[in-house]
Amino acid sequence: MRAGLVICAALLAASCGKEELSPTEQARQDEADVAAVNAAQVPPPVPIEPETIGMPDIEKYDMFGAGCSFAPGKGIAAVALLQPERGFMKIDGGVVRFAPDAGSGDLPLGAKGKYTGGAYSFVLDLASEEGTQSGYETVNFPARLVLRNDRDQVVYEADGTAQCGS
Repeated sequence: MRAGLVICAALLAASCGKEELSPTEQARQDEADVAAVNAAQVPPPVPIEPETIGMPDIEKYDMFGAGCSFAPGKGIAAVALLQPERGFMKIDGGVVRFAPDAGSGDLPLGAKGKYTGGAYSFVLDLASEEGTQSGYETVNFPARLVLRNDRDQVVYEADGTAQCGS
């Protein structure tokens, strides 16, 4: 009997002070709740450290031709190669091939500003007005590379040098 009274009193106390929401307010609250659940389900991005594309990779995947390369920082070791018909990065020990985004901006020698491949996409933004001749057929530009995963989360970004030439 006492247990029944305690439960009844608890239910009455729980219902006190809660005011009914209008259908519009309830819909807004439901949308906010769904958004919070969805946001909680998206895992944080896992950082990627692209590897240097070496001569063995260039030979194996026939990466020869005109286009641009990107080297982070003050280095000269390219982590991305961009050509008119394809792009490349080396991620987790494997070479990933990218397709150019035809709607993205044009870079020197037919390269594009954005490439997409499998679970990743990257954008190379270079300061075209600041290019300096670095060789007979090459020009260096200050640049920034941003790599995103398939959830459009940034997993790598670096400032460096884009070298474009043939």
